[in-house]
Amino acid sequence: MKKSENNHREDIFERLKKEQSVSSNDPEAYRLREASFATKALLVRMNNSTDPKEIRDLLSQITASTVDESTQVFTPLYINYGKNTSIGKNVFINFDSVFLDLGGIVIEDQVLIAPKVSLLTEGHPIEPQNRQSLAVAPIHIKKNAWIGANATILPGVTIGENAVVAAGAVVDKDVPDNTIVGGIPARIIKNIQ
Repeated sequence: MKKSENNHREDIFERLKKEQSVSSNDPEAYRLREASFATKALLVRMNNSTDPKEIRDLLSQITASTVDESTQVFTPLYINYGKNTSIGKNVFINFDSVFLDLGGIVIEDQVLIAPKVSLLTEGHPIEPQNRQSLAVAPIHIKKNAWIGANATILPGVTIGENAVVAAGAVVDKDVPDNTIVGGIPARIIKNIQ
């Protein structure tokens, strides 16, 4: 059996975990939409709740993992899949954040996420003939990082421990530990002592 034939038989979510692109005419592409709509049903309930415990319980269902009681989420929060998101302890996620997580999102302990932050693990190839395909790469936000309001983190980026991403920044490269980055594209502004 050829490798390409084997790829079509391997689960579409497993292929995405391996950072393999998925064509728009992939025979399993419908599963991505189905999973997204199942997540949306839980999101509607979560985003209409005012009870912090209920919000955490619904987010635990969305992520298929336990969200610790020390973590606080101010809804609305928008996630397109959820099962590829891992959230640590004592995390704060503010209003109107967007997580596109088919590529995988890891948020370690004590991370602060300001309003309107976008964590985007998904994109499309540059080549016009492949543009309808889905390309993914994980995002990793390390312990005690702070992501400022309206910042966008692009696929494949790691935000270092204790790092700060300034409001409105677009981050397309890894951010070292103990630094502040800002701008479009984000650049190091200073080191944190």
